[in-house]
Amino acid sequence: MTDSNGGGEKKGIFSKFLDGVERVGNKLPHPFMLFVYLALGVIGLSWFISLFNISFEHPGTGETEQIQSMLSADGIEYILSSMLDNFTGFAPLGLVLVMMFGIGLAQKVGLIETFMKKTILNAPKSLITYAIIATGIMGNLASDAAFVIVPPLAAMVFYAIGRHPLAGIAAGFAGVGAGFTANVIITGTDALLAGISTEAARTINAEALITPVDNWYFMLFSVLMLMFVGAWITEKIIEPRLGKYDPSLGEDDVVGQKIEEITPEKNRGLRNAGIAGLIYTILVSLLIVPGDAILRGEGGTIVPSPFLTHIVPIILFFFIVVAIAYGLTVKIIKSTKDIPEFMADSMKDMSGYIVLIFAASQFIAYFEWTNLGAFIAVSGAETLTNLNFTGLPVIVGFIILAAVLNLFIFSGSAQWVLMAPIFIPMFMLLDYNPAFVQLAYRIADSSTNIITPLNPYVVMVLAFMKRYDKNAGFGTLITIMLPYSLIFLGIWIAIFIAWTLLGIPIGPGVGMN
Repeated sequence: MTDSNGGGEKKGIFSKFLDGVERVGNKLPHPFMLFVYLALGVIGLSWFISLFNISFEHPGTGETEQIQSMLSADGIEYILSSMLDNFTGFAPLGLVLVMMFGIGLAQKVGLIETFMKKTILNAPKSLITYAIIATGIMGNLASDAAFVIVPPLAAMVFYAIGRHPLAGIAAGFAGVGAGFTANVIITGTDALLAGISTEAARTINAEALITPVDNWYFMLFSVLMLMFVGAWITEKIIEPRLGKYDPSLGEDDVVGQKIEEITPEKNRGLRNAGIAGLIYTILVSLLIVPGDAILRGEGGTIVPSPFLTHIVPIILFFFIVVAIAYGLTVKIIKSTKDIPEFMADSMKDMSGYIVLIFAASQFIAYFEWTNLGAFIAVSGAETLTNLNFTGLPVIVGFIILAAVLNLFIFSGSAQWVLMAPIFIPMFMLLDYNPAFVQLAYRIADSSTNIITPLNPYVVMVLAFMKRYDKNAGFGTLITIMLPYSLIFLGIWIAIFIAWTLLGIPIGPGVGMN
């Protein structure tokens, strides 16, 4: 690693800390193997603890339970008989794959990329920073593709209007990375995290259900917070620090390039997609708004209701409708056979996730079957109660812990699979709603995404920066992104506390307890 001047100057304490994070993180196994080792650890630990005949009262059933050894006859039979069911019955698997049918189709036909470019290129100069950050946040619909599209586009736009291109990269990266779980529309990330949380919560309550909309109100407000605070950081902290840009530091093909305009055909595609989306929204509204509408609950309620329970297929059809409208207009979709082919192509991008889920689902199932999860939850809750460390302080402590751990485990879903089986049951015993705990995790995970050296897109963003400034190094990137990370985390925690004290729902009918 080099410092911001590309030389061999002595590194500061924080730079050394980040180097240490990178070294430790690089020694961690692939997430798939990490869950394999954890599953083996559960097997060994369950056998060891079972030797002491430790018992406890299960909070869900009220019955006295013991730690079950997976090296017993019953345990070995469970390993063999449950393997397929653990995988196919894992709640996040179906939710995410179904969501990706629609979102993946919209991505493959080019709708999401065109929408992001249109938003940034059409923004007035005075609002360009806000537009870039908002586009980065909304870009998480395209999953990791937003990391590739938004930062370099933001640099080009900043340079074209006479602003420092590195500030544009910083704003774009902050929007995509820190805003990865915030959005206006329910996304695959909402479905994925909700599924993992549901699996963990059912250790305590077999009827527990966390839906993809349970954090929606808070994350919707977070879009505005990130947009305004991110723009303020860019314009008041980052740009003054960078100073005036020197084009001689950039590569000739970069500083001389011109931004490609969106073609009239793609503009028509966006218009038609918008019209199709509006018509679909109106039709769905007719099934929700009337007092006796089909998608309302008993007695005409919205919370709970079939609409919220089955929000995933409703969103799936929305993306399919707008993607087909766009694809037909720009002639990317030429026949009906193209639709399933694009969907199948989007599933190729999910292959790594599917393999990861196979190992993760076994780990969670073993953790539950052995009663280790319930035992740790009961013991942890009792310890926190005895220490009188409850209420909002313990949740804030959890946020900080998750933010630090995120420096070592970049994958948000992998980290949540590790943390949810321990912390959700434990906090449920302290009367916290699992969706509330999930929200606390999302705040932590999003805040440090942009400074962890283990983020694979950090290297790519650094490459973008070096094209505009040959002297830029890892130190440059971290010093630019650190204000976003720390300020976002601090303000997010403050809003989280205020939101809770005011008793505002974090999602439809969902609060702290």
